[in-house]
Amino acid sequence: MGAGAASAGLGIFGAVRAQTPAPNDAPRPTVFTNVRVFDGTADALRDGLTVVVDGDRITAVQEASVPHPENARVIEGRGGTLMPGLIDAHWHASLAAVPQAIAMTSDPAYLHIIAAQEAERTVLRGFTTVRDCAGPSFALKRAIDEGQITGPRIYPSGAMISQTSGHGDYRSINDLPRFPNKSPAPVELMGGGSIADGVDEVLRRVREQLMQGATQIKLAAGGGVASAYDPLEVIQYTEEELRAAVQAAEDYGTYVMVHAYTPEAIQRSIRAGVRCIEHGHLADDETAQIIAETGTLWCIQPFFDDEDAIPFSDPVSRAKQIRVSEGTARAYELARKHGIDIAFGTDVLFDPSLAERQGKLLGKLGNFFSNFDVLKQATSGNGRYMAACGTRDPYPAPLGVIAAGAWADILLVDADPVADLGVLADPERNLRVIMKNGALIKDNA
Repeated sequence: MGAGAASAGLGIFGAVRAQTPAPNDAPRPTVFTNVRVFDGTADALRDGLTVVVDGDRITAVQEASVPHPENARVIEGRGGTLMPGLIDAHWHASLAAVPQAIAMTSDPAYLHIIAAQEAERTVLRGFTTVRDCAGPSFALKRAIDEGQITGPRIYPSGAMISQTSGHGDYRSINDLPRFPNKSPAPVELMGGGSIADGVDEVLRRVREQLMQGATQIKLAAGGGVASAYDPLEVIQYTEEELRAAVQAAEDYGTYVMVHAYTPEAIQRSIRAGVRCIEHGHLADDETAQIIAETGTLWCIQPFFDDEDAIPFSDPVSRAKQIRVSEGTARAYELARKHGIDIAFGTDVLFDPSLAERQGKLLGKLGNFFSNFDVLKQATSGNGRYMAACGTRDPYPAPLGVIAAGAWADILLVDADPVADLGVLADPERNLRVIMKNGALIKDNA
């Protein structure tokens, strides 16, 4: 048997072992009792309910007086808050916990080992689903789905597609010029980014990501902070190139998201049919109105110039970072003004200590929205963003809600996150139970 076939065969057998329990070990239903339920959508906690899980789904949210299923395992909530698992709509599963220099040059096998460890830590922070917005996460997703390792559901984008000198071009000047017969840069070989110039190359790179299992496509449409050769004001990709990516994604039933900060980059992307703007911190009122009128998705990250900011030693990147952080509050205010249903994402990169603060970053939204609205963004709201990939959705059932038929991704919190979002910043202490896909990842019941 060839190496590729052997690998595929092992993956199949691994999936069977992980997903098919022995007859005597058949899982029992789980019933959560004596809990206050935040269902992901309502502006109130509900008392007097039990939540029943059977297999990988929630099967009932019912009055406490209704009899439990036979053989059920009962988890006594002790008055804690039962809520959906959190969703991070802008995460980098393979890049969050490694320094940038290592991420761009290391053996991919090493990066995957680090990513697997970080995936377990991610779900233990209560984030049971992530949308991966660039990086080599296809193998990681497969291993998690097969039960080989523990981690969140992953909606992968694959490599971020970038023009030459764009936000995803991490080559050095010594790598230029690029010729057709020249080997790709290390970041391209490991699947972190993919350089494409012109319609034909853009189409090829988009289709390559879709072939590998991308649920949505990520392009860089404007300048970035961490990239060395593109000022923030640079508009990247022509409308024709962007439109080609959009068409290729739509032919697969899904959409394109773009990295963009400025009004010009955002507006060009929307004219080309892009469905989701990532960042947008420098948007103006006119641009926010266009986002609202077109129903474009907008995922804003809580970038502030504080102790939770990604550290940049390069003075050029640092200056760009400060400028972006100065626009953060304005972006949230514009979204609120125009009634835009924004997504919550963290975009943590290159630092495991920052990744640990995933829940803390969510709490910062409480400065702009009610606590209920913040929690809805990170649960049912982000669940709608995940479902935007349409027929490419690998998990076609409701996410981010406590409702019959939804995925059984559940947190039991020994506190009230509605009263204090800060409890989610300390998951080790405050998350008593973490359930993902009906399986107990953490059980301190």
